[in-house]
Amino acid sequence: MEALAGAEPTGGAEATNTDGTRRRRAAFLIPLIVNLLLPFVVYYVLRAQDFAQWQALLLSGAIPAAHAVGTAVVRRRVETFDLLVVALLVVSAVTSLISGSPRVLLLKDAAIPAVLGIWMLSSLCAARPLAYRFGRRLRGPDAEQAAERTWCEQPDFRAALRGLTVLWGTAQLLDAALSTVEALTLPVDLVPIVGRFQSLGILAATVALTVRHSRSFHQRCGIPLFGP
Repeated sequence: MEALAGAEPTGGAEATNTDGTRRRRAAFLIPLIVNLLLPFVVYYVLRAQDFAQWQALLLSGAIPAAHAVGTAVVRRRVETFDLLVVALLVVSAVTSLISGSPRVLLLKDAAIPAVLGIWMLSSLCAARPLAYRFGRRLRGPDAEQAAERTWCEQPDFRAALRGLTVLWGTAQLLDAALSTVEALTLPVDLVPIVGRFQSLGILAATVALTVRHSRSFHQRCGIPLFGP
């Protein structure tokens, strides 16, 4: 009986860790696939089928917008960033049709990280920065309560999450600046592949720095930044 009693919490802890790992993977992989990989693949598949540049850009750009709409319907809640993706697609599509230039649609891809970066940095003025709010997607209810207490009691915890928010926002602004230059200067068919590898490279560097900083903070202070 004692052995069974001792085994039960362990199984619960393992299940909690497994759920936490799945949440982290989903929170990272789904936006990556929907916003970067799928539009990239769809664009070049359509170009191989002799679609015009503006048509391929418009249809590939519709994937993140469709995902944003679908997510809003499922959650019954509209996120600010999802609304931004849809609005930029509509505005850039109309402008591209009027001007006849596919580069307007390319500039949309630069506008999204620009606005995202500004939004991330502006969250530093809110009660909780973006890094803290992102952690809510990775934590269970019990871990969320512990994180809230830690936020109120530990200045180092607050400083670490604010620092990560600065890192994420700055990385997005860098991506936006490089994407703007590429959209205006490179051949149109070259921009998506250059932009995707660039965005993936910046994202990989940001994730690596985030993981390194999070582990270092956990080892130094004994407090996880994003849950157990």
